[in-house]
Amino acid sequence: MTDLDIAKSVQPTHIKEIAAKANIAEDNLEFYGKYKAKLPLDLIDENKVNASNLILVTAISPTPAGEGKTTTSIGLNDGLNKIGKQSMVVLREPSLGPVFGIKGGAAGGGYSQVIPMEDINLHFTGDFSAVEKANNLLAALIDNNLQSKTRSVGLDGRTVMWKRVMDMNDRALRNITIGLGGLTGGIPRQDGFNITAASEVMAILCMSKDLEDLKNRFAKIYVGDKLDKTPVFAKDVVAEGAMAALMKDAIKPNLVQTLEQNPAIIHGGPFANIAQGTNTITATKMGMSLSDYVVTEAGFGADLGAEKFLNIKSRAAGFSPKAVVIVATVRALKYHGGADLKELTTENLSALDAGIPNLEKHIENMQSFGLPVVVSINAFSSDTDAELNLIKERCAKLGVKAAISTGWADGGAGCTELAEYVVEAAASCKGAFKPTYELEDTIEEKINKIATNIYGADGVNFSAKAKKQMKRFEELGYDKLPVCMAKTQKSLSDVDSRRGRPTGFKINIREFEVAAGAGFIVPIAGNILRMPGLPATPSSERIDVDATGNIEGLF
Repeated sequence: MTDLDIAKSVQPTHIKEIAAKANIAEDNLEFYGKYKAKLPLDLIDENKVNASNLILVTAISPTPAGEGKTTTSIGLNDGLNKIGKQSMVVLREPSLGPVFGIKGGAAGGGYSQVIPMEDINLHFTGDFSAVEKANNLLAALIDNNLQSKTRSVGLDGRTVMWKRVMDMNDRALRNITIGLGGLTGGIPRQDGFNITAASEVMAILCMSKDLEDLKNRFAKIYVGDKLDKTPVFAKDVVAEGAMAALMKDAIKPNLVQTLEQNPAIIHGGPFANIAQGTNTITATKMGMSLSDYVVTEAGFGADLGAEKFLNIKSRAAGFSPKAVVIVATVRALKYHGGADLKELTTENLSALDAGIPNLEKHIENMQSFGLPVVVSINAFSSDTDAELNLIKERCAKLGVKAAISTGWADGGAGCTELAEYVVEAAASCKGAFKPTYELEDTIEEKINKIATNIYGADGVNFSAKAKKQMKRFEELGYDKLPVCMAKTQKSLSDVDSRRGRPTGFKINIREFEVAAGAGFIVPIAGNILRMPGLPATPSSERIDVDATGNIEGLF
């Protein structure tokens, strides 16, 4: 059966019964139908947060073969509940861009899914729509201010950094001209669209501790400059209040359930190759307030999502994972070892041996934070005993246990060994993580430490434009912010085609962006797109709905 078939084969439990498992009173639920609910932020208990066991799930560098990080996160959560632990999974919300593009849905897979799967992958509770509207309200206010003769703040339209957003892959909107149509059409200028998950509003949602903090962060959004180079912020066009009003419900985490009727929270969805790639701080803290174990994930490989989870999110939130799970597959490691995509189901120990260094680098990176590591081998029917044993042997040499995970086929029952290893690892944790860099480091020092220690680079090259921007950020007082690296997810380097564990390279920073409201600087390595395009055969072509509203073709 397809993932959608499996999801439909399980009758969901009413969300009030799921809430009861987490000791949430029905009066605290804001119902979105029978199977979804919003949770109030006053359920967060900082004392319980500090006592909970936070488990971070990350992965090797992604490949076209897929790794199954979300599937593993959900399976691990159900596995922890099966061995008698009170556990909750906290995930990001899917973007419609990948759903209708090339990747498909992001609600897990097989018998390790969160439901209602169709709702989660489509409009869900409207959080993405709220982010989009808040972002575009600021865009409209900026252009209205440029048009105004009486209330203009003097913004130079050529310096405007803020783009409009839409939650869809549409390459034609990357670069556009707006303001055409004469005097009433606005001031003509070059503009463009980003995908909603790339909006700073999304990043701010995921970094905010409450509605007041959200509003204060909106006020700090850096819009552009005046002719005299004085910075202009969202507060200067009086945007923050109305933006926050649009987000008053979106800031509340969403409660759903796994196929095994365990509580799950899904909230926020920034991409990991251009933003922090993790769910909201409020959602993570909510889960930690309600459960003894919380399984959460960070986007793409550990060099991107996990690094940012620790150096940006955890530092800001004041919590630390007790253990890190790195997801790998036999076929993905063979791909990193040079095997052809069409031959990954054939035993190939030499390719696997050549690809395992990618996994080893990610293990070493997570160990550099001082955190216990467990490897989850997401198993496929084509895997051989020799291949699985080779991965286990190489992990053992690094002092790491590797569990065979069959969550896709068996749900929580297929992840109990992994769950046992995770409980053991969490119990061995000796303290909070050690950051890769200090906030007092210069921007250049921070980037160099990430590039050399996490990516394995020999150093960093900065373009003339990037050097000029670094100097500008120092003048604006942004040099003490953390850095949120924007680079390809496909390689530890900044070149897509360099698989495995590349050496002898430098990271090339061509320019910077600043997310002053979210609280980080974004160094951009390579050609990173904030508005993806659709593939030749988009996933949307297989999605349909019948006369009764039954959706088909959603994966």
